[in-house]
Amino acid sequence: MFGKHPSALRKPSKELLAALSKNLRAAREAQRLSQEALAERSDLHRTYVGSVERGERNVSLSTLETLAVALGVEPADLLQKGGGHARA
Repeated sequence: MFGKHPSALRKPSKELLAALSKNLRAAREAQRLSQEALAERSDLHRTYVGSVERGERNVSLSTLETLAVALGVEPADLLQKGGGHARA
């Protein structure tokens, strides 16, 4: 777990944001996709995808699932600390 008390979880932890941003970028780059191509596949705006990769966005579960489906990975893979993008 990421170690915060439930009442403090209004925003995701920096660790979780960092894991998502690192894994999303790694999975995208492993498929040689640009941010724009991933955005088109997932019906999101390119700048939104970039802001997720920079750890600036608190994405919803539906957006997490949308990105995972577009990349052909499991949503949980994008949240794993230490590079859970191995299936990309």
